[in-house]
Amino acid sequence: MVQYSQAHLDATFGALSDPTRRGVLEQLGRADASITALAERFHMTLTGMKKHVGVLEQAGLVSTEKVGRVRTCKLGLRGLEQEAAWIERHRQIWAARFDELDDVVEELKRKEEADGRKKRK
Repeated sequence: MVQYSQAHLDATFGALSDPTRRGVLEQLGRADASITALAERFHMTLTGMKKHVGVLEQAGLVSTEKVGRVRTCKLGLRGLEQEAAWIERHRQIWAARFDELDDVVEELKRKEEADGRKKRK
């Protein structure tokens, strides 16, 4: 069984839980951007955007570089393979549970139909 760092998953899913941060990642997927440009794009204060970028940076999803007075953001070097594997594992568990539930429902339907036929006779 694959072991996941709970803190790593928490940081990633925490970062992804906010729609603004997901939007920042989508924006950076198209092109690098300064924190100022991101703040303008998302209609927020520079301080607010710095906090969002900090959360993304701590999760390893974004990296920043300061050149002069401008701090430029770009996508981080790591992908989301571990998170995708965690999601897939849990998707498979839920799919199996729903398949079992379908079997129970079908069995109950068959019993109900059989009981209905017995009562009509």
